[in-house]
Amino acid sequence: MFGKKTAKVQNRIDSLIGAGTVIIGDVTFSGGLRVDGEIIGNVGSRDNLSATLVVSENARIQGSVSVSHVVVNGAILGPVQAPEFLELQAKARVTGDVEYTNIEIHLGAVIQGRLVHQAAPAKTVELKLASKN
Repeated sequence: MFGKKTAKVQNRIDSLIGAGTVIIGDVTFSGGLRVDGEIIGNVGSRDNLSATLVVSENARIQGSVSVSHVVVNGAILGPVQAPEFLELQAKARVTGDVEYTNIEIHLGAVIQGRLVHQAAPAKTVELKLASKN
């Protein structure tokens, strides 16, 4: 309505950390990851490629998160870096600084930390001069 969304979250989930599962250690993934359980460690995408992390309502991450697209409806205790898109749904709880380029915050979401906007990288334009023959 007010503007065109530039970042689309992928719909495909390649991996699932189920409810009742606790992972202690860092998690690196590619594609899409949905967390319904708990991760005690850092979460990031493999080789900083475009990826999607979904943190469901009862999920919890204790550690830093660095993923291009992040959708949160659970709890994250640590800093969040979402260089493309961050969505904080109604039951999201983030304790830590948040760096984002595009953000959507639903009524009820809570952030205890700083919000830091990261400008989108400028597109490079190549100019070619026409030669006179």
